[in-house]
Amino acid sequence: MKKIIMLVLAMSLSACTSAKVDDYKDTLPKMAFDKFFNGDVRGWGILQDRSGKVTRRFDVAMHGSWSGDEGTLQEHFSYYDGQKQDRVWKIHRLPDGTFEGTADDIEGKAKGKSSGSAIAWQYTMDIPVDGRTWKINFDDWMFYMNGDVVMNRSYLKKFGFRVAELTIFMQKSHK
Repeated sequence: MKKIIMLVLAMSLSACTSAKVDDYKDTLPKMAFDKFFNGDVRGWGILQDRSGKVTRRFDVAMHGSWSGDEGTLQEHFSYYDGQKQDRVWKIHRLPDGTFEGTADDIEGKAKGKSSGSAIAWQYTMDIPVDGRTWKINFDDWMFYMNGDVVMNRSYLKKFGFRVAELTIFMQKSHK
């Protein structure tokens, strides 16, 4: 009986993010990744553990620049516990309209696709935890909203099980 319960639980957890980015092809406003992440963007976020408890809060300042199909996105995270973290993404738009991205703490390449108001990214990130490094899989969703705002929901998984969720609200700066 325990095996059946575990199997049903695993199947229900994996089904939580079964949406496809093409499901949003007719939604407005359309998300142009290279336009939103060109210039300064600021954001505010929370990390929740698998029970839903907020374990971290942070602010993030980003600056993106593009030249043709090549982009760089610099992120500077300021956590409310005093920790700072920087990441630099190198992003490439492919001829089919999809994106690939790399960063120092990303294993291999992040793969992304835009459709309508949504962008979905999948990647594996090295995350330090108690002196060890964990490889965490991200199922990262961004939704473009009115007013140059993006809502970002990331589902973090280890061994196929959701271990955390990340929510970020981002707003493009118009200086």
